[in-house]
Amino acid sequence: MTFLEKLSAWFGKYMALIVLLVAATALIFPTTCLWIDTSWVNYLLMIVMFGMGLTLTPDDFKVVFSQPRNVFAGCLAQFTMMPLLAFVLGKTFGLDQEILVGVILVGACPGGTASNVVTYLSKGDVALSVGMTSVNTLLAPVLTPAIVFFLLRTTVDVDVCKMFLSIFQVVVIPIGLGFIIDRFWGRITRRVAKILPMISVVAIALIVAAVVSHNSARIFETGTLVFTVVILHNLLGYVGGYGLGKVLGVSCSKKKALAIEIGMQNSGLATSLAQASFPSLAMATVPGAVFSVWHNVSGAILAQIFSRVDDKRGTTVRKNDRYSARSKRRRARFGR
Repeated sequence: MTFLEKLSAWFGKYMALIVLLVAATALIFPTTCLWIDTSWVNYLLMIVMFGMGLTLTPDDFKVVFSQPRNVFAGCLAQFTMMPLLAFVLGKTFGLDQEILVGVILVGACPGGTASNVVTYLSKGDVALSVGMTSVNTLLAPVLTPAIVFFLLRTTVDVDVCKMFLSIFQVVVIPIGLGFIIDRFWGRITRRVAKILPMISVVAIALIVAAVVSHNSARIFETGTLVFTVVILHNLLGYVGGYGLGKVLGVSCSKKKALAIEIGMQNSGLATSLAQASFPSLAMATVPGAVFSVWHNVSGAILAQIFSRVDDKRGTTVRKNDRYSARSKRRRARFGR
């Protein structure tokens, strides 16, 4: 393994800590990150999406046909449960209109690419996670603007066409280009793919730094309210996704994938849409910035918990359990 590959693996392993440190620095010492212009957010997000396109193969879409019920249920929950949770939480906590727009944008976006990494670390069904992320992302240009318009049309003017074009430009085109390039120059892209985690983490960290540093004063103004809503939205998404898996009666690894995919949103896209579609609502970018930090932290914690859950029994594996199982096998083997 080359130095760059090792470095990339290190970035992927400590993504949550890196994002948290960058966010804390940008929040407490905003001047250190003001050199990162918010106009870069779209381009940085396009880099992440392009990287995702490079890693996609036709096999990743086979899960859509091999597990259509699970993929459909996950996508349906993604675009119904999360936007409605965002709307209900926003109204319950009496959020200002600008903040409410940002929270609903987070809820209406598809799952983030980080969900695939967290699912892998959680020993979940990665194929199902990638399949849901891919389908959700492709549906987002139509469903995200429609959901935002449906939930906000009475109070905020939503330019559906502008939002559709923004998602198409930032998400669909980069992913499509990455997929096509990988199909024709696969040998080259497979080498590049080994350092994609580092590139993606750096891009995500820069997005967080740009948004947080330019909105640090507004974040402090909102106090703990936005943090409370964002954390509840994320945690309820995890719980709802895992509960959906129980209703469907799927294996534990698939429950993990559903929980993570539904709970982790593409907050970078939400921030980008807030800037592009609601330029007059400066505070609309704040929830996306907060979610970018929090879901990476919560995802890392959840991965630690889920990785200890046995797929066959759906229960936490303890050291004593392993010893007990080993003893039973030995007794059965030697007839004792």
